[in-house]
Amino acid sequence: MGVKPLSPLDLSIAASLVLLLGYLSRRLQLGLEKRLAVSALRTTVQLLLIGQVLRVLFGHATLIFVVAISMVMLTIAGREVMARQHRRLPGMEGWLLGTSSMFVSSFSVAFIALAVIIANDPWYTPQYAIPLLGMLLGNTMNGIALSMDRMTETLWQQRQVVEQRLLLGETSDEASAEIRRQAMRSGMIPIINSMAAAGLVSLPGMMTGQILGGSSPMDAVKYQILIMFLIAAGTGFGVMSSMWLLTRKLFDDRHRLRLDQLHVSS
Repeated sequence: MGVKPLSPLDLSIAASLVLLLGYLSRRLQLGLEKRLAVSALRTTVQLLLIGQVLRVLFGHATLIFVVAISMVMLTIAGREVMARQHRRLPGMEGWLLGTSSMFVSSFSVAFIALAVIIANDPWYTPQYAIPLLGMLLGNTMNGIALSMDRMTETLWQQRQVVEQRLLLGETSDEASAEIRRQAMRSGMIPIINSMAAAGLVSLPGMMTGQILGGSSPMDAVKYQILIMFLIAAGTGFGVMSSMWLLTRKLFDDRHRLRLDQLHVSS
């Protein structure tokens, strides 16, 4: 049995709940109604567009198409990472730092999963490659954004302490070690919490989708375990890579703290 198709009326009912939430936000003066409306509109438009793109892509399963879609996803994810920073590196520097960290982690983990674990023929089959990479990029993006924001904010708040430790002869790695560890914890806590709660508090999205699509519950569970492990690895490697790159950027070769290059977002 396949998934029951949803009508425009079904989606309208769900949208009315979001409108009600926006109304309550306005009454309670939370100031979230505009952001909620924009996010809901973006979700609708973006998902409708990607649905059309994937429909075409699934009918033309070539490596070039898969790589092109993957690069678009990576580019947008890098922009989102940069946009979520309160104090961020200017221009292409911040974008490159985020995208390079996600590329190293998410793409390498996705390749191992597709070519070695799932081992479909061909390994880049878009029905597997695009959803898997999307889940990896989405979670890695959140982890990197959280850790980078925590790192820059804490360094700014504790800049005098860090500079004093540098003056006492510590290296940049030593002076920022605890701040870096706390930032990495911040980036990895969401996926750790998701794994701890999976199956007891929540049924993850991919597992739910497979069950709704008629798959065996145990087959859905096995795929969800695989996905959770892959997301944890991708997020962890991405967070660690971004912290290493950010530390290299915020301290010069003479171990001096260089926070003057950070721009504060409006």
